[in-house]
Amino acid sequence: MTKIKQAILLCGGLGTRLRPYTNTMSKQMIPILGNPLTEWNIVQFKKHGVTDFLINLYTMPEVMREYLGDGSKWGVKITYNLEKEPPGTAGSCKQFEKYADEEFFVIYGDMLSLIDYTKMEQVWREKPAGAIGMQRMQKLEDYADADVAELDANGKFVAIHPKPHTEKYPNAYRMRGTFIMNKKILSYDPTDRYYEIGRDLLPDVIKKGESFYSYECDDYSKGIDTVEKWREVEGNLQKNNIRLEGLLLPQPIIEH
Repeated sequence: MTKIKQAILLCGGLGTRLRPYTNTMSKQMIPILGNPLTEWNIVQFKKHGVTDFLINLYTMPEVMREYLGDGSKWGVKITYNLEKEPPGTAGSCKQFEKYADEEFFVIYGDMLSLIDYTKMEQVWREKPAGAIGMQRMQKLEDYADADVAELDANGKFVAIHPKPHTEKYPNAYRMRGTFIMNKKILSYDPTDRYYEIGRDLLPDVIKKGESFYSYECDDYSKGIDTVEKWREVEGNLQKNNIRLEGLLLPQPIIEH
């Protein structure tokens, strides 16, 4: 079990590449083997002791609120923030600043994640005192379609390179959508403009001398922003007979 008990689930995306399914629900509510994607993520976190969830809403918020409620059906607490305009992923985290614990997980809500969060936190505890955060990373030689971070020999971020790329970088890693953050990082986040974690917040904290680290693991996670990736995730779960304890009875499955 983790000592970190809180997670921010970023659920404000439009899901345009998943239409027409996202004409009636946000992409974070698409059914994965019958249960909403966000439910899978909540249950996986709960498995590792996380019980306090902060969820931002933008597209068709009533669908998620009606299904998840206050979280009590899963033995967790959910606090929502309804956004009038998308503030960017970092901006969404900033709006939860008054609710945030000293340390918290963050994941992109359109990703199904089966990460061992207990192990991730154990690695976090091994980082030098004063580290402001840690992100799951993947070593790649071909990263033409991805934002990448350049790391030093200890896994500390030294530079971030958004796509498109015009050159190769030494020790470059793909940036993936799972984080542990110290609340201090939110103090660098402005409130007056659109602000993304990868393109804005992390480059800014690095330039200001803060220590941010990488985390590597082989645990399964997959972003779902197309119907093809949706099918791929369901196929992988079925092939490996993966089912999480704590999911409610499946809802009717949308064919796709």
